[in-house]
Amino acid sequence: MSRVSKPYEIVERALDLSTADGCVVIADEESSANLRWAGNALTTNGVTRGRTLTVVATVDGAEGTASGVVSRAAVTTDDLEQLVRAAEAAARSAGPAEDAQPLVTGVPASPDFTDAPAETDSEVFAAFAPALGDAFARARAGGRELYGFAHHQMTSTYLGTSTGLRLRHDQPNGTLELNAKSPDRTRSAWAGRSTRDFKDVDPAEMDAELARRLGWAERRIELPAGRYETLLPPTAVADLLIYQLWSSTARDATEGRTVFSKPGGGTRLGETLSPLPLTLRSDPHAPGLESAPFVIAHSSGDGGSVFDNGLPLARTDWVSDGRLERLTTTRHTAALTKQPLAPAIDNLLLEGGGERSLEEMVAATTGRALLLTCLWYIREVDPATLLLTGLTRDGVYLVEDGEVVGEVNNFRFNESPVDLLSRATEAGRTEKTLPREWGDWFTRAAMPALRIPDFNMSSVSRGV
Repeated sequence: MSRVSKPYEIVERALDLSTADGCVVIADEESSANLRWAGNALTTNGVTRGRTLTVVATVDGAEGTASGVVSRAAVTTDDLEQLVRAAEAAARSAGPAEDAQPLVTGVPASPDFTDAPAETDSEVFAAFAPALGDAFARARAGGRELYGFAHHQMTSTYLGTSTGLRLRHDQPNGTLELNAKSPDRTRSAWAGRSTRDFKDVDPAEMDAELARRLGWAERRIELPAGRYETLLPPTAVADLLIYQLWSSTARDATEGRTVFSKPGGGTRLGETLSPLPLTLRSDPHAPGLESAPFVIAHSSGDGGSVFDNGLPLARTDWVSDGRLERLTTTRHTAALTKQPLAPAIDNLLLEGGGERSLEEMVAATTGRALLLTCLWYIREVDPATLLLTGLTRDGVYLVEDGEVVGEVNNFRFNESPVDLLSRATEAGRTEKTLPREWGDWFTRAAMPALRIPDFNMSSVSRGV
């Protein structure tokens, strides 16, 4: 009979079974809880658990070191040898890995490596669920319908290597999305939050925000495509700058393929990207946005390398005081491009703006401006300029002399986040936010609202 071992035992056993020249084993223990609701009533809830095991085998050869990676879910001790042998076979049949480096050594072991995995369950919603019920009652009395979901996940990652690393990281991840609609479904407003434990989210505050936006939408104003002064809320700023971060690999820039490539050769490192004193950074220890303090790479690609597993991470400033400071590198691409080592980190913060909230920025607006809710369906048009296109969603509002006077139609936009930084005339107060477009992959972000004097609404969209 198969036996499901503790995560650290699975890691140790897989390492013992390995006959490769090097081996990395990553065990991810996941648990999740969720609530869903529609029309001011809960519809579903549930709790799930699972395990995924990734084995990276490395094999040295005359021409270099090859790697083989195999991942499987629901692994028990009976499955281990087959999984390890599959990774070794993949390595032996592969050619030398371009990103090959010696496996990481010398990182102190996590003191809780042998502890049981952290777990979440429905108790994470113990205070949130009653508050949500109160929000349903208020929405019902106010003639609006609430839809949405709350999701909380806990992932305990155990990483062991044949070079002696024994590391562990617990990653809580919570998202809350709330959508309010008028009974005839002609008006819609959205709000989202990211959270580690659902203790810092307030359904009443979110419902009040959505009620205000539905009220703004009672007056409808049609506007043509064009360039408008635009207030981008933190969620929209996050979606744009996350894509910028994903596009900031040093190798691609050095080889002339991205917006960070310098005409004639080299990169734009050291160039001023914004006249505002903005710092774009990642930090695994950022309060409320904590992420893994070491590299966890389940595969190799432009932004990461399996050979770097376990490499310690620290605060990295990508843009400092408006100047491009770093591009992402693995150990391989850092050596290739002769740039500092700067691995990707799983959070992003933009700081250095003012102290105004988005509401205060609206109140300070003179003349006409657009206030956005969020962006979606973002796609890349031109990597050389990082030109992106996408759509507005769930509320675009017209601001006149500091007051919101109505809702306008949706637009398709064409903009580059790098260019937007150069044209921004104001940044507000940095606050934790949930990206709307990339929230399934990237939730740990803190951004200010940005004022853009000439945001390009390239065409009118009739979407919701």
